[in-house]
Amino acid sequence: MKKILLSLAVLATGAAAQAQEQTFGFNQGDILLEGSLQANTQDDRAETIKRSNFNFTPKAGYFVTDKFAVGLGLNIGASNVEDYNDVNGNYEEERFSTVGFEIFGRYYIADMKRFQPYAELGIGYDSSKRETITVTDDVTVNRELPKYNDFGVNATLGFNYFVTPKIAVNFALSNLIGFNSGKSDAPNSKATTDFYANINNFNNFFDAATFGLTFKL
Repeated sequence: MKKILLSLAVLATGAAAQAQEQTFGFNQGDILLEGSLQANTQDDRAETIKRSNFNFTPKAGYFVTDKFAVGLGLNIGASNVEDYNDVNGNYEEERFSTVGFEIFGRYYIADMKRFQPYAELGIGYDSSKRETITVTDDVTVNRELPKYNDFGVNATLGFNYFVTPKIAVNFALSNLIGFNSGKSDAPNSKATTDFYANINNFNNFFDAATFGLTFKL
């Protein structure tokens, strides 16, 4: 009986020690790796138009304090629109691609164990290009349009939910408040600026949200 009680006591002590080791959240010196991947394809046979989109946004950050991280993010995107509705075999396609980077600062508002809400401010630059392909009477014409360059500052709210001490699900409402300035490389083009506050995102919570994974190193 004493051996059984001693064994149970050892197991209970080990379980308690393991529970104490299950710490969630971040500490100074931790490295954050995060990313979101979005991809979809739509083929509308009624209108004979096919659309596809791809977007990948990885980022890495370093915690200078237990609550504040700074880091760098990338934005890689591509989309296609194909119009194949022509009895003569004519064809039109538009291709878009974007490459950009962002410097960000993220502050974790509260430490709620597995649930870690944060606010983030990012400063980014994107360069986009557009190409059209037209096939008419078996003649193919490729046309590359001038690049479009965009600079922006935006605010994001989100949270990490830790499923393990090292892995979390990330949920973010991006571009709630911000500023953008963009300009085409075309001759005589003028810059366009935009200030926005998408507070109505809260009325369309899941439509405006992005999901991803967060890793703590």
